[in-house]
Parts: sequence; C-alpha cells; structure tokens
Amino acid sequence: MNDVIKYKEYIASINFSAEDEVFHGKILGIKDLVLFEGKSVNELKKAFKESIEDYLETCKVLNKSPEKPYKGSFNVRIPERMHRAAALIASQKSLSLNEFIKTAISYTIKHQHDLDQEIDQNILGSL
Repeated sequence: MNDVIKYKEYIASINFSAEDEVFHGKILGIKDLVLFEGKSVNELKKAFKESIEDYLETCKVLNKSPEKPYKGSFNVRIPERMHRAAALIASQKSLSLNEFIKTAISYTIKHQHDLDQEIDQNILGSL
C-alpha cells in the first residue's frame, strides 16, 4: 500500500526510492503532472505544500482553473454480466443504477477494515 499525504483539497501518493534514498510523491486525481521529492519526511511535506502552491499560482498566471482532485463523477468499466446484475438489483430496490453504485461504494468504504482482513486471510490461506 502506498502512503498518502493531504494538503488543502489535494492528496498525493508517496513512495521511497532506496536506491536514491529519497521520498517522492505525485498529486493524485488531476490530469496535470505534479511531482515533488524530499530526503526526509519534513522535506517531503514541505515540497508537497510548495508544489501545490506553485500549481495554484501557475494556473492563475495561465488564467486556467486549477483542477479539483475529485469532482464527484467518474466512468467505470465493468463486465456486461456485472452491469446487468447491478441494474437488476437496483431496479428491484427501486434505485437508479447511480444510487446503487453509490450505496455499494459507501458500504465498501465503511467496511474497509473488514475487507482488508478478509483479503489478508484469503492471501494467507492460499500460501
């Protein structure tokens, strides 16, 4: 699992390069590529905040609206069978497919810890 850090509305994934002995990060959820790095956690956090501020300032100079990391809509591609089953269940529950998907995602988020344990048990069971 990658670690993440947050500043303002932005989230970044963090990785460590043992070869270079440096932390490096990438802002998630935007099309623009914004990277940063630091040799310590404090340097990394400082570089992250500076990269966000630079991004926002660059957008202002270019008269471009900065992207919001998550705007509340996305495309999902699933197998036809799964799509059909989800649509059927949604219909039976008098829900739109969108409401059904929101409910499924909400459930998964609320039960993330339980799901993580189940995944770990499945992995250990297959060894």
